[in-house]
Amino acid sequence: MTPQQVLPAPQRRHSYWHTALTLAVLAAVVWLARRHWPVIETGAVRLAVADRGWLLLAATATLATWPCSALAQQGAVPGRLPPGRLVAAQFAASAANHVLPAGLGAGVVGLRFLLRCGIPFAGAVTAVAVKGAAGAVVRGALIAVLMAVWPGEPFLPTLDAWYLIALCVVAVGVVAVLAGPLSSACRRALAALRAHVTAVHARPARAAALWGGSLAFVLLHCGVLVAVTRAVDLPLPPAGVALLYLLAGTAATLLPTPGGLGSLDAALILALAAAGAPPVAATSAVLGYRLLTVWLPLLPGLAVLGVLVRRRSL
Repeated sequence: MTPQQVLPAPQRRHSYWHTALTLAVLAAVVWLARRHWPVIETGAVRLAVADRGWLLLAATATLATWPCSALAQQGAVPGRLPPGRLVAAQFAASAANHVLPAGLGAGVVGLRFLLRCGIPFAGAVTAVAVKGAAGAVVRGALIAVLMAVWPGEPFLPTLDAWYLIALCVVAVGVVAVLAGPLSSACRRALAALRAHVTAVHARPARAAALWGGSLAFVLLHCGVLVAVTRAVDLPLPPAGVALLYLLAGTAATLLPTPGGLGSLDAALILALAAAGAPPVAATSAVLGYRLLTVWLPLLPGLAVLGVLVRRRSL
């Protein structure tokens, strides 16, 4: 390693803390899995005898998520991207996202692909940020709509006061950091982001691709989980399952595990169980969702990633 490749001390410390937190979360998940292993084992058995029709529908929805992700990424770029390689890059990015923590894998793959397509570094970074921001806005809007349409449904779990206090403390800390040491950098980033968004929305086709692809991507993931819950006869309404998935996914982003591994699983099982689902059925549903969206596509995704790197598309 050359001296230029050595990380500065602050970045090394951040990397150490990030790795330590990730290992702590994974260790906690392993401990919980060992403690509740009979429920997990029973859930896996229940998934093995689940309705094949619903599972096929869930698998079809999973396959459609990558073209929708590619559509959203195309919408975040004013120029035209090669469609075939774009879909392949999104498939590879989803696999890389489950190897590196906190969405880093997908971001790196997406950034490298845009750079290989001839987009300048600043524009590529902004395009990846625009796609991520659009996805976050869509998720927030769906959560607001579902909570407004079904405000009194029993599937909404109650939040303990300590969780609300912890969320407030985290929010205050983030605001303090952004308004203090990072204020100037944030202003520059927001200015670049605003200019890029304006350029994208000046072309209606790009704006439709960005928002339509982002919305379809989130809805399809909700549909995968809903279909799996139907396959295992989980007694919750589809809208409630979708809302719980969105809330659990939002909570899981606070923990930097690869692809939400462990954090999303635990949060989703707890949310479904708190909403009245039997623990075995909730575990079966989450296992089925993870099997379709993570474990089955993982090795093919990594293979596609290797092919793209070998062909210098990344």
